[in-house]
Formats: sequence, structure tokens, C-alpha cells
Amino acid sequence: MTLADLPHRRRNLLTGEWLLVSPHRAKRPWQGEASPPPVPRAPAHDPACHLCPGNVRATGERNPDYDGSFVFANDFAALLSEGGTDPSVGGIFETRPAAGEAQVICFAPDHSATLARLPGSAVVNVVDTWCSLSAELGARWAHVQVFENKGAMMGASSPHPHGQVWASDFVPQVPAREDAQQRDWLAAHGTVLLDDVIAAELSAGERVVESNAHWIAVVPHWAAWPFETLLIARDDVARLEELTEPARAALAEIIGRLLKRYDGLFSCDFPYSMGWHGAPHSLGTDTAHWRLHAHFLPPLLRSSTVRKHMVGFELLGEIQRDITPESAAERLRAVEIAP
Repeated sequence: MTLADLPHRRRNLLTGEWLLVSPHRAKRPWQGEASPPPVPRAPAHDPACHLCPGNVRATGERNPDYDGSFVFANDFAALLSEGGTDPSVGGIFETRPAAGEAQVICFAPDHSATLARLPGSAVVNVVDTWCSLSAELGARWAHVQVFENKGAMMGASSPHPHGQVWASDFVPQVPAREDAQQRDWLAAHGTVLLDDVIAAELSAGERVVESNAHWIAVVPHWAAWPFETLLIARDDVARLEELTEPARAALAEIIGRLLKRYDGLFSCDFPYSMGWHGAPHSLGTDTAHWRLHAHFLPPLLRSSTVRKHMVGFELLGEIQRDITPESAAERLRAVEIAP
């Protein structure tokens, strides 16, 4: 019996947290929730969609007839330019002000599109938009979080292809933990943590899903979600805006291939949350320990209708997964996609 058969724990090098892997549980029968089958593909333009070109949003503002990506201030932003409270003084309950701003990025005018189905030039346009917003908002705020929630299963409020950017005057907990872990690794080893991860993954090969000259996509050794992937820059870059033109083109190419593998796994528009982690802008030029990377966190477990639930032990103890990261990577690599 090996780790592929027996329960064991793995440590997340980016956060320092542990998770439980229980491969034998993948064989258990399932009589729990099964989500409805995926809906048919949407039309290219939906007159009821708040994000389609020319349509009116909930605020009464009309979208322009855009033909590429379109960025606008989030009409219902989670962060405002002013925080809502003064720091608490004394007592056991602590509050702090939180300020920032949020933007919405429509990836394309086609309501039926996804990043997986957009042509490469359109994905490059999205990448360029991510990079521009990271630089622009990073000049004003401590941290910039670029992300996409795709699919109703992941809470997307609209099927129109879009993502978001939240900029804040604080560094959120997950990137703050990643900052500390990467900084500690450089101090202890004299090397960049994710550079060492890349070298180890390329040597092992079993968790690599896609790679090119500038990027590598792996199911990380510590993956929490069944088919989670980590997309890491192979160049010495800490933030999106540092990417060269060739690296941006290579990024668009590898994102397209990775997302096509997701879609092919269960023959559906694969839902996920994805987001970029780069060095917080509050660090200034103190970024030698950082390597730019993106997390893809899809919920599907057994089929297009059965997802992984983070409940029970996961909420009260620690993250637990049923299939090993190695088997997940093998299944993703086995998906046939167009060259």
C-alpha cells in the first residue's frame, strides 16, 4: 500500500497549513447533492444581461457598445473609498477601518463566451487588462486582487464572461500568509520558494498538467480542491504588470489549454474560482521572495453535477480531499484538446 491508497497529510508550502488526503474515500457511494445538469449555451447577446454591450445595468447606467474587454467600477462594491468604522479601543472585540475600490472586467462582448473559448488574441487582451489594472490600482492601494468566479455553482451573478478586481488598503489574510512563507523560505534556503517548487514538479512530472517557456500549471502537492491547479510564472516576476509581451502571449496560450482540459474532463463548462497572487504593492520593491502565480479552484468532484463540499471536518478540523493530486493531474493530462 502506498500514499495513493492510504490516508496521509500534506503541508501547503505557500500557507504553512496542513490538509488530510483520504484516497480510499473516493470509492464510497454517493447519494448526496447532485446539481442540475449544465444549462445550454447562452446566446451571443442577452437583452436582459447587465453586462452585455449597449444594455442598461441595475444602476441605470448604459454599457458602451464595446468590442474588446470593458472595465467599469463595480456597482455594488464590497469596498468603498472610506472605511466604515474607527479602530476599537479597549475590550475584547476589535474592528478596523477597511477601504478600497472594486472594478468589473467584461472579458468580451459575446455573452456565450468563456476564457476557454475566446480566441488567443482576446485572451491576451484580458491579460493586458489584468496587468494594467494591477499597476493602476497598485499605485493607490496596498493590495490588488484580480479574480474570476465562473459559473452559478461558484456564485457568479451573471453568465457573461467577466472577472473582478478588488483593491484594498490592507493585505488580506491568504496573500499575507503567502508573503510570510515565501519570505521565510528565502531567508532559510537562499532560494525562491516557487522556483524550487517548479524544479521539483518538473523533475517528478506526475503533477504537471501544462507548461511552456514562461509558465507551468500543476495540481499542487497540497491541492485542497479535487482538480485545483497552480499556475506559476517561470520568469523572475512578482506582479502582473512586470510580465513581458512574450510572457503575456504565453500566459494566454496556457490558460486556454488548461481551461479546455477542465471543460473536457466532464464535458461541461467547468466552474471555478481563479485568482492572481502577486507581491502586495505595499511592499514596494521588497519582492525578491515573491513569484507571481494564479490559483484555479474548481469545485467539481465526480461529474458535472457532483461537487466537493467543504463541510464538517473541513470546517472544524482541516481541509480533506479524496482523490490524490497525482491522480487528478493524470486525469487532466488525459483530456484530449485541439492543438
